[in-house]
Amino acid sequence: MRHLSISLLGTLLLASVNAQGATGFWRTIDDSTGEPRSVVAIMERDGALTGRIVELIDPPVENPVCDQCPGDKRDAPVEGLEILWGFEGSRRADEWTGGELLDPENGRVYRGRLRLMDDGERLEVRGFVGAALFGRSQIWERVEAR
Repeated sequence: MRHLSISLLGTLLLASVNAQGATGFWRTIDDSTGEPRSVVAIMERDGALTGRIVELIDPPVENPVCDQCPGDKRDAPVEGLEILWGFEGSRRADEWTGGELLDPENGRVYRGRLRLMDDGERLEVRGFVGAALFGRSQIWERVEAR
């Protein structure tokens, strides 16, 4: 019983440290142009990571809305929009899986994976349909609190 308690405590501590590693503010980089697009705040809520756009960088129109998003996100302002949710720690301390990503440009929701890189200064965000092999990645850069 004592070994089980120590194991459980270790798992809970790892999950807590794991979630804190990706929390904070991230500058998204457009994977086709290489230009910064937005700032996303990632936080822990109910043991999982969630993230929302807190700032748009040079938006193509003033106050854009997600006109193709599903459900209650349809026609919601892009600034303030929750675009990732449900990510939980994996066996790797620098990776979160099991969540979903929303692309506000086309309204599609993808399964996803998050992975810290470069001592926590960059975050690989991978969205996919089916297997992670069939998807695309973006690299986000950590920024100071907004």
